[in-house]
Amino acid sequence: MPTTGTAIVTGGSRGIGRAICTELAERGADVVVADIDTDRIQGSVDAVEAAGQEALPIRTDISNFDSVRDCIDQTLARFGSVEMLVNNAGIAGPTAACEDVSPDEWDQTLNVNLRGGFYMCREVLPAMKEAGYGRIVNIASVTGKRPLVNRTPYATAKMGIIGFTRTLAAEVGRHDINVNAVCPGSVDGPRIQRVFEQQAEMDDRSPREVEQEVRDESARRELVDRETVANTVAYLCSEDSRQITGQDINVSAGKVMY
Repeated sequence: MPTTGTAIVTGGSRGIGRAICTELAERGADVVVADIDTDRIQGSVDAVEAAGQEALPIRTDISNFDSVRDCIDQTLARFGSVEMLVNNAGIAGPTAACEDVSPDEWDQTLNVNLRGGFYMCREVLPAMKEAGYGRIVNIASVTGKRPLVNRTPYATAKMGIIGFTRTLAAEVGRHDINVNAVCPGSVDGPRIQRVFEQQAEMDDRSPREVEQEVRDESARRELVDRETVANTVAYLCSEDSRQITGQDINVSAGKVMY
């Protein structure tokens, strides 16, 4: 399943984002690594170039409209087109009861996790429409389909991504632009470990107990591997997925089956 053309991956400097950058490059795409974290971005650039593809690192704050517009302008100036957009950047937000979440925490979580994807799509769609082709993948979460106690801002944003994905898919499908969401379960790595620690502190339990509870919720009794998420994203960016749009696809080890 080769992918050709240029892909923008937000939050591409680490974790799932780096895995996506690497997988797309290995399948033939040039990759724009868009991330606010410039300290780690070079690692993803190296991975793309090791796969024989061209990489362009761009410092991008997806919650800032001017920064997003600059990212798209730089991409088009360098490559001339954008065939693929992966809206992966996101933050965990606070772990707290609703009444203990500050307005600033709420706004920051939704600005990054929901508004940022809108900004990116808004700015990339004119080029995709002009070309008559595009593949957009929004990284949501199984939390977009089920409650997650003490994570109201995060859950609200991820549920919003699914609604945004379905509506945008219906809007742009006639231009041969597909829009899908990938809904990972708990992806193994430092970020989820921090969430386990925060939840453990609230519940007066050990992080190990919280992690085991999360594992036990899935059919396979395991956390999700980031490479599996990346493989799914790459498939949705390929021509093989041309008749798949408006979908929210779980990669959750069986944690969610709807």
